[in-house]
Amino acid sequence: MMFLLFLFGAALAAGLFFILADALKLPKLATERALISAGRSDKKLVKSTEALLLGWAVKLARFVRLDEYKHRRLEQKLTAAGLDMTPEVYMAYGLLKPCLILLAIIPCLMVLPILSPVVLILALLVYFKESRRADELVKSRIDKIEGELPRFVATVEQELSSSRDVLRILENYKKHAGEDFARELDVLTADMRSSSYEAALIRFEARMGSATVSDIVRGLIGVLRGDDGRMYFQMLSHDLKQVELCRLKAKAAKIPPKIRVFSFIMLACFMLTYIVIILFQIVTSMATLF
Repeated sequence: MMFLLFLFGAALAAGLFFILADALKLPKLATERALISAGRSDKKLVKSTEALLLGWAVKLARFVRLDEYKHRRLEQKLTAAGLDMTPEVYMAYGLLKPCLILLAIIPCLMVLPILSPVVLILALLVYFKESRRADELVKSRIDKIEGELPRFVATVEQELSSSRDVLRILENYKKHAGEDFARELDVLTADMRSSSYEAALIRFEARMGSATVSDIVRGLIGVLRGDDGRMYFQMLSHDLKQVELCRLKAKAAKIPPKIRVFSFIMLACFMLTYIVIILFQIVTSMATLF
């Protein structure tokens, strides 16, 4: 009887939901996913849960209040991270996901109360992860771009021997740049066409927030003001190659511990093979004796 009542309640709730969704002209989940994915730079279709949470976050964003400084700072961070959402939506999204996980405490308290602390810890971990999401994306993009800067500086050094047109140098390198750096160069070259070159480079420096990019921008501004610049970029290229070499050595130093695990597994497999063969021979010998 209780099972039939449960089925009746679920069917009634589903029917009321579909009637209200049609009356309120709510878009389908697939349509919402397609609309959200259309504005993304990576052109990947978002997950159904992400589209659903973003839709709720947009509705809850009107209740989020940020002062002007925090709003401007978070907006710059979201732009650098490539997240196409307002600061209010980002804050609402970061709070909505752990709150939904916390709702799982209710069935845990009724069925298995010992799992309630686990759900609480999981919600806290998700909150801290979502609150650092923009910072992690910005750090990942900066690392990718900084890994490409030594090649960019060497290219600028070679180009300065034949041309002083900074915009043309940037546009030529943009064709062979990585995805993240090419996107930043797109913004920079478009800004340089619509405003002064120096102001666009300064905005590019502020947007990137990297010490290496600041050194490059300083050299490019010097070229725009009439400096030779070749010796400056030659020295900068040498310094960046040394930094890149140290970075590669540090990256290579992390590889042996990972390989050691697989080496131990291979050794265990070889030993197990020999043990199985020896045991098989012993069993065969004992079978022949008896």
